[in-house]
Amino acid sequence: MNRTVESGKTLLVDGPASVTAVSGKVEVFGSVLRSTRKVVIREGKRLPFAVKETAMFDISLGENASVEEADGNTIPSSWTKAYEELSSLQMRPLTAVVLGTVDSGKTSFCTYLINKLLSEKQRVAILDGDLGQSDVGPPCTIAYASVTKPVADLFNLEAKNAFFVGVTSPSKAIDKVMEGLASLRKEVTTDNPDIIVINTDGWVEGEDAINYKVQLVEQLDPDIVFCIQQKDELVPLLDTLEKFRRVSVDSPSTIRQRSREKRRSMRELGYIKCLRNAKVQSIPLSWLKIEANELTGLSITRENFGQASRIYELLGMKPLHFAELRDKVCIVIGKRRWINTDTIKKVEEITKKKVVVVRKGEEQGLLTALYDAERKFLGIGVLREIDYKRRVLKVYTPISKDISIVATGRVKLDKNLREIPVFAEEESTGFHNA
Repeated sequence: MNRTVESGKTLLVDGPASVTAVSGKVEVFGSVLRSTRKVVIREGKRLPFAVKETAMFDISLGENASVEEADGNTIPSSWTKAYEELSSLQMRPLTAVVLGTVDSGKTSFCTYLINKLLSEKQRVAILDGDLGQSDVGPPCTIAYASVTKPVADLFNLEAKNAFFVGVTSPSKAIDKVMEGLASLRKEVTTDNPDIIVINTDGWVEGEDAINYKVQLVEQLDPDIVFCIQQKDELVPLLDTLEKFRRVSVDSPSTIRQRSREKRRSMRELGYIKCLRNAKVQSIPLSWLKIEANELTGLSITRENFGQASRIYELLGMKPLHFAELRDKVCIVIGKRRWINTDTIKKVEEITKKKVVVVRKGEEQGLLTALYDAERKFLGIGVLREIDYKRRVLKVYTPISKDISIVATGRVKLDKNLREIPVFAEEESTGFHNA
């Protein structure tokens, strides 16, 4: 459909949709939209088309998409002031961290800053640390990209490298998030950007979240911290960051709050994007380094053969796989096998550790990261099977070569790439940034 919008108004489009500005002057997140350029808006995303000169749009709406007009520019004036303060800083490379709660507009603000910086011929990199709503890299990763031209959606960028955390919430992997941000931040600087914009996750409220965010900011040691607030939810966090240069920024009044289900469906679009043209690859375990696998302990080699033999005798069988981890013992058995409670208790008495019994097939669907020998991130896959007898890993992935390191996460996908529970207790506990 065609729609004419007068100067001084903003066209708000909720995806899935596509929009082309046929005439007039239009901006999207601080970037002038070239005439005839089609902008695709994915499901769950809203884009604001600020009309500077009366414009005609060609709009195509998908299922459940919508379009509306708003008076004025929906970009808050505080964003303009924030950019002016950022551009006044002379140090290079300059690092800016963006903080805010879930659905506060962090990604939109990062996009706005990037586009404004590019208009001033700055070399810009984006480091995306939002696991639950990753844009630059696959879901459950931290990733970075160099941005060379204006962008309406960070989802369209191609990551230069990524770090697999394997969860959707930082509360379950704080140390790993810190490790990933530190290593990629160091790598980003080798590209000699003028400015590094770092987006963060939405876990900001509560004592644990504040401690985590303070630790994160202190490690990144940014030159400026932007804090997006809807009301005053960041005040406790801001009070603890007083030694940093802080700038408060308003959340857009037109921001949409997404349900947990909608955020999950947006992640699932990310899985689909990253697994396009995937097929099942069979990789001999002898070729691989398996990074610690919590479900099966596949990476652990057994050294206490005497104790293992005693345990096998208690079990009345030799399991498909046996691994003694730091805090538990993993025993993998066939689908139709069974170990009674009394036997498990006896094994726990011997090992002084909790015993976890896993049936073959329970590994199916685990989100998996693939790296080369230099630990360069290659992409993601979905674990289809561990063939313990043939010692082969079967992974559904578009990556077909150079795979040397495999890491599995705590997210499971079904055949349609929809998230399903791995551990039952995860459905009812913990912070959900997803």
